[in-house]
Amino acid sequence: TLFHGRGGSIGRGGGPTYLAIQSQPPGSVMGTLRSTEQGEMVQAKFGLPHTAVRQLEIYTTAVLLATLKPPELPREEKWRNLMDEISEISCQSYRSTVYENPEFLAYFHEATPQAELGFLNIGSRPTRRKSSTGIGHLRAIPWVFAWTQTRFVLPAWLGVGAGLKGVCEKGHTQELKAMYKEWPFFQSTIDLIEMILGKADIHIAKHYDEVLVSDEKRRELGAELRRELLTTEKCVLVVSGHEKLSENNRSLRRLIESRLPYLNPMNLLQVEILKRLRSDDDNHKLRDALLITINGIAAGMRN
Repeated sequence: TLFHGRGGSIGRGGGPTYLAIQSQPPGSVMGTLRSTEQGEMVQAKFGLPHTAVRQLEIYTTAVLLATLKPPELPREEKWRNLMDEISEISCQSYRSTVYENPEFLAYFHEATPQAELGFLNIGSRPTRRKSSTGIGHLRAIPWVFAWTQTRFVLPAWLGVGAGLKGVCEKGHTQELKAMYKEWPFFQSTIDLIEMILGKADIHIAKHYDEVLVSDEKRRELGAELRRELLTTEKCVLVVSGHEKLSENNRSLRRLIESRLPYLNPMNLLQVEILKRLRSDDDNHKLRDALLITINGIAAGMRN
């Protein structure tokens, strides 16, 4: 039996259940599936009877289809090699930013509410595994959660643009387009990245930097990362053949757009609260206000 441990966010193995099951290798889902949903996703997906029934219908449909009509194998061995190459380039790009750039950690602390998340009673465990301040000891949830709050959603897309661009520059653009059309695993991966890019907002992320980041070098790092986000968007649209993000998921696009009048003011409010709280960190009213914005933005960023 295939075991699928699922996270909530895309950067932690989340995403639409149906897509995830349909993109498993042919023959791996044979009539049964064991799945673990994590944390708040249990409540979100199974907390209400009609939602729980709907989720079980989705699981059942996907398992039946994957068993009776499994997806195609990658058509060519070359496709696997290209995936290896994309993976290598993207991993190198990600690590050079997150682990090797000396300004990154300080930028992360200033540009996101990561430090303040530790004061709020919103998780079942401490934000860090050890007392060290390094990225390596930070738990996955605050890492993803902090970037989601600023609408940068960095852990889900960083490195993807570099990987796709590197392979396209070697003349493999047409192969990537064919992979998107004919290989369900690759298609679902690109679709998930496209969905995340549709939820990201460069202008809001830039506002966090302008107000909260103190050092010129760190602000320049933020600008670099925003350019990288635009590159990723451009490369993903080339591969998917879409004119704009989430073109093949209009309902999600409408959902995101309908929430912007609520989300944007909450982000602007959060930036102001963070600015004040950092010069008055014992102010309980400000902490309460911050918690309200955190909950609001988290709810608005869900599918």
